[in-house]
Amino acid sequence: MVLALEDARTAGEREPADVPIGAVVLDESGAVIARAANRREADEDPTAHAEILALREAARARGRWNLSGCTLVVTLEPCTMCAGAIVLSRVDRVVFGAHDPKAGAAGSLYDLVREPRLNHRVQLTAGVREQECGDLLREFFRARRRRSRVLPQNLA
Repeated sequence: MVLALEDARTAGEREPADVPIGAVVLDESGAVIARAANRREADEDPTAHAEILALREAARARGRWNLSGCTLVVTLEPCTMCAGAIVLSRVDRVVFGAHDPKAGAAGSLYDLVREPRLNHRVQLTAGVREQECGDLLREFFRARRRRSRVLPQNLA
C-alpha cells in the first residue's frame, strides 16, 4: 500500500491534477510487476483509472491477459468498471484502502468482485491504511473546492 499511496500522491500533484488514486500489481512471489496512478485528466481518457492502467501494465509484463496468482493493491475501493476488469483479468486478490460508498463495487455500493453468478471471484481485503488513503482523497477534494470558490481577479 505504501507504493500505491506514493503513486496516488503523484497523480494529485501533477498538472492537470488527477484524483489521487494509486494501484500496484504483485505477482505470486510478491514482486511488483506494475504500478500506476490515475491519469484521466492527464490523458483525457475516462478509462485511465489507476487499476485499469496497472492491470494493462501487468498483462504486458506477464505477456498474457490472465493475471491469475496476482494481487492488486489500490488506495480506493474499485468502481464498477475497474471491478469488472479485475474479474475479467482473473486477479486472485484485491487489497484496498478507503471504502467508496458512492461508487464502490467491492462491497460498498456493489460487490462485483465476489458476485457468485460470475465465473471468477476475488479474495478481498478492505480497509488497509484506510485513514491515510481517505485523508489523501479528502484533502484533494477540499483543496479543489477552495480553489473553485476563489473568484478570478477580473471578476472580484
